[in-house]
Amino acid sequence: MIKVSRLDGTEYFLNPHQIECIEVRPDTTLVMFSGKAHIVREEVDTVLERIFTYHRSINPHIVQE
Repeated sequence: MIKVSRLDGTEYFLNPHQIECIEVRPDTTLVMFSGKAHIVREEVDTVLERIFTYHRSINPHIVQE
C-alpha cells in the first residue's frame, strides 16, 4: 500500500496494483481499474517514487533506473 493525501490533507492508503493510470488535470488524479478516481495532493513524481519503493520492497530484484 502507498500513502497519499486528499486535497484537504487527510492521509489514506491505496493499493498500487489497482492504479490504472495517473493523470494531471491539473491536480494529480489516480484512476483505478474500478473506474474510481482519487485526486491527491502529491505530485506525480512523488506518487511514482512511492509506487517504485513499494514494488522494490516486495521484490528486491527490481532495479532503480
